[in-house]
Amino acid sequence: MDKICFIGQSGTGKTNLLELIYNDLFSILSIELDGENVWRKNGVLLSNYLQIFIENIKFESLRKDTYDLNILVNDKKLNYSQNNSTFPQSLFSNSNKVFFLKSSIISTKNINILNSNPLELKESIVDSNNTLNNTIEFDEEISPSIWYFILASVIDFHSNRYKKYNELIGKGLISDLTKFNKQVLEFLKENPNPLESLSKKFNPIFKKLGLQIDIDNTEYSIPIKNILKEEIIPVKDSSTGTKQILLTSLPLYFLDTQNTIILFDEPERSLYPDIQMELMDHYQNFAPEAQFIVATHSPFIAANFEPEERFILYFDKEGNVAVKRGKSPIGDDPNDMLTNDFGVNYINTYGQEKFQDYLELKQKMLFEKDEKLKKKYAQEVRELGDKYNF
Repeated sequence: MDKICFIGQSGTGKTNLLELIYNDLFSILSIELDGENVWRKNGVLLSNYLQIFIENIKFESLRKDTYDLNILVNDKKLNYSQNNSTFPQSLFSNSNKVFFLKSSIISTKNINILNSNPLELKESIVDSNNTLNNTIEFDEEISPSIWYFILASVIDFHSNRYKKYNELIGKGLISDLTKFNKQVLEFLKENPNPLESLSKKFNPIFKKLGLQIDIDNTEYSIPIKNILKEEIIPVKDSSTGTKQILLTSLPLYFLDTQNTIILFDEPERSLYPDIQMELMDHYQNFAPEAQFIVATHSPFIAANFEPEERFILYFDKEGNVAVKRGKSPIGDDPNDMLTNDFGVNYINTYGQEKFQDYLELKQKMLFEKDEKLKKKYAQEVRELGDKYNF
């Protein structure tokens, strides 16, 4: 499956399920081989009674015990070794990755990075790593080094452009704007602004917010412009929904997401329904070769999944959490989705009372013999029907 959607009442454990998947995949990706033996780093464990299939490798965890894990490669069982390997090899290539986009990603710490001047960020990169782990949790405490890695192309572009301008000024070309501009255009041709390609993918959904990525501004790493007012908006002053889209989209755009599982908790938060309807297309456009596993409360998000891609968590008669597949077809009306998959009556108590009044009036109108009263009931039926679209 290219994508999976978890739906369920509050308390059924959708977020915990994403956590479980992340932790188990983290454990699996840390397993290393030494010849025919398996050596696991840090004694990591898998969840109880779990089976996971990745390519030609099968993992079976029968109970939560370090040594009670079966690993079969092409149906051949590998042996477990307690000894540290001298020359360990990863069971999987470094291209296999897991990103967990958490609902807590909107934080002052993360926003401050995007709100910083790119040249100031360049000075902070000295101690940052040049590589990333293949499992990353994007939460409120994302390491600055991860953001520097994500924004590296933007930061380097601004840094190199600043150096080029200083070089041209040092040569005295500022007095000859024709030559100065020619040199600048040659530089930009050889060093394209990474925000140009980013804006082409970002602006379609940003347009619904009245915003766009501004490729000319040098004050911020990711400058946002109000389209109508032609004003730059600092990320810290943007809406919660805008921050959410930025913080979750940038890693998917700038990082390699091939062979990647992307876990996403509540992508719809703080976003208007018209944006929610297009959100999965937006993210899949940013990471077309990744697998998305999403937990949502939104029928607009859920409608982007085939019924067999939807797993609905619910409480059974004994109060235990059970699971079933979706019913509504992909792209179904959100109201049908609420009824069929969410099990929710989308008309509240007041609306239900008005619908009952509507039915009773129709009955009265049908059996009333007094023409004057009949017309009165018919008028009330029309008014209620028009008002509530009954």
